Amino acid sequence: MTETQTQTRGNPPGTAVTATSVSGGVGQAGRLPLLDVLRGVAILGTLMTNVWIFAAPGAEWGVLNGNVTSASFGGSWAGTVEGVFRFLADGKFLSMLTILFGVGLAIQFGSAAKRGRPWPGRYKWRALFLFVEGTVHFVLVFAWDVLMGYAVVALLVAWQLTRTARTQRVLMWVAGGVHGLMLGLLTLAAVAGRGSNADAGSAPTSGINPRVVDLYANGSYLDQIAFRLQNAIALRLEPVISFALLVLLFHLGVRLYRAGAFRPDAHGRRIRRRMCGWGLGLGIPLNVAAVAAGPGLAMVARYGAAPVVAIGYIGLIGLIVDRVRRPGPLTAGLTAVGRTALSCYVLQNVLCVLACYGLGLGLAARWADHGPWWVLGLWATVCAVLVSGARLWLRRFEHGPLESVQKRLLRS
Repeated sequence: MTETQTQTRGNPPGTAVTATSVSGGVGQAGRLPLLDVLRGVAILGTLMTNVWIFAAPGAEWGVLNGNVTSASFGGSWAGTVEGVFRFLADGKFLSMLTILFGVGLAIQFGSAAKRGRPWPGRYKWRALFLFVEGTVHFVLVFAWDVLMGYAVVALLVAWQLTRTARTQRVLMWVAGGVHGLMLGLLTLAAVAGRGSNADAGSAPTSGINPRVVDLYANGSYLDQIAFRLQNAIALRLEPVISFALLVLLFHLGVRLYRAGAFRPDAHGRRIRRRMCGWGLGLGIPLNVAAVAAGPGLAMVARYGAAPVVAIGYIGLIGLIVDRVRRPGPLTAGLTAVGRTALSCYVLQNVLCVLACYGLGLGLAARWADHGPWWVLGLWATVCAVLVSGARLWLRRFEHGPLESVQKRLLRS
C-alpha cells in the first residue's frame, strides 16, 4: 500500500496538510458507491448482535454475565438457527463498522489535504460531536454504545495521520501487538477462572440479579437511566478492553482506502478478492475453533477471529456489488442506510428498546418462552423499517436527521 511522496513528514497537529493525493484514487467531489453499501450492511449487521441483548433477561446487564452475545449451537433446530445467526454476526459487523470509520477518517484527511486546511483542525469538532452524541445515546438509549469509543480513537488516529508513513505503520502494528497481549491475558484469566470453579465443584455464575431482570421488564424509563449511570464504569468496559483493536482497525481502514480497495476498477477488485480469500479462509476456521472450544475462548472469537472475518466480509460484499450491473431495491436500500448510518444506528436501538422493554411493548418478557423466532422477526422488521425509512427520507433531504444536525453545528 503506497502513499504519495508529497505527504508532509511529521506535521504537528494544527498545521496544514499538503498532499497531492491521499484520496484512494477518487476525486473529492465523487463518492464511492461501495462504501455506502458497506456502511448499510454494517449498520444492519450490528443489529444482528444487539437484538439479542435487547431480547435477553436483564438486557444490557446480561452481556456482563456472558450469556447474551456468544454463539452457541443447541441440539434443536431452533438452537441451530440461533447459533448460526449469532455466529455470522458476533463481532464481525462491529469490526467492519470500525474499519469503515477509519475509511471515513482517511476521506476527511484527504479533503483537508486538498484544501490546504490545518489537520486535525475542524475534525476535532466532528469527533467532539460524535462523543457527545454517543454519551447521550448511552444514557438515554443503549449502554453498549460504540460512538464514544470511536470518537476518542478518531482523535488519536487523526493525530497519528500527521506522522510519516513509516511511523503510521509502526503505530498500527504496535496497537495490534498490545491488543494481542491484552486478549491473551484476558483469555488466560477467563480459562483460569472457569478452571477454578470446576475444581471447586461449582458451575460458573451465569444468573442475573432478578431485580435487574425486573428493571427492564417492568421498570420505568427513569429507573433504567439511573441504572446505566450507576453502573457506567462496568457498562463502558468494552471500549477500554478493545481500545488497541479499535486503533488497529482505524489504521487498517485508512490503509485500505489509500490502497484503492474500494475503487470500482480492476485494481480495487484484485484487492477485494484477496480480502475475501484471506479473510474468510483464515478467519472462519479460527472463529469456528474458538466457538467450539467453549466460553473460555469467547473473547478470542469476538475480538480475535471476528475482525479477520470482517475483512473477508468486506471483500465478499465488494465482489458481489461488482457483479451488480443495475442496482435493484436491495442495493438502493443498503445505500440509503449507509448514507444515513448515524441516524439509522441510533434509530434501530430506539426501536428495539420500545419493542423489548417494559416501557414499550415488553416483548422480551412476554415472549421469553417462544424461542429465537420472534427475535429474528424483530431484527427483520427493524431492518425493513430502516431501509424503507432511509429511502423515503433521502427523497426529500440530502442527509439523515443526525447527519444534518452535525453539519449545521460544524458550520456554526
